[in-house]
Amino acid sequence: MVFDDTIPSIDESIFQQTADWSDFYADAFEKIPPNAPEPRGKPVNMYFFCDSDHAGDQITRRSQTSIILFLNRAPIQCYSKKQNTVKRSTFGAEFVALCITIELIESLRYKLRMMGIAIEGPCSVFCDNESVVKNSSIPESILKKKHNAIAYHHVRESAVAGIVRIGYIHRSTNLADMFTKPLPQLKIHGFCEQILY
Repeated sequence: MVFDDTIPSIDESIFQQTADWSDFYADAFEKIPPNAPEPRGKPVNMYFFCDSDHAGDQITRRSQTSIILFLNRAPIQCYSKKQNTVKRSTFGAEFVALCITIELIESLRYKLRMMGIAIEGPCSVFCDNESVVKNSSIPESILKKKHNAIAYHHVRESAVAGIVRIGYIHRSTNLADMFTKPLPQLKIHGFCEQILY
């Protein structure tokens, strides 16, 4: 298999400016393996596309989460799974998807460090729900739905710890969209070209 190891070009303007989170999650940090070997070679960039439909399953009304992970420009993992519970809103379904993405990121960053691979900066996560991006990037945002609290705080703590940065992209450019719902063939081909070539 041939992988593209070039560094991706990312539009930095889609990410919120770094804010002061000290009043909210002062003790948030990333778990770094204490016995990791000395990093060798060039550091890698990680970026994810994350998406969820809302109540897409016609029988159970559970939402579908999909995630695509890239190391530099190489796609190394695709994740698509029905969520375990029914969410009453798109906001809730998208936050659960983002929380699953964060768990995958934390696990992979730990594994890469244990293999002696250096990671450059926080992981860039692209999401097509503006409310979710704002609630995970702006300290002053307030959660109004208690049942989303665990996913909400887990995502925000990861942003504070410098593990991730979350940016908004339009759904027409969200590659994870192709795993959440049926799409026109032309759109699927366009997404596949971006992933595979």
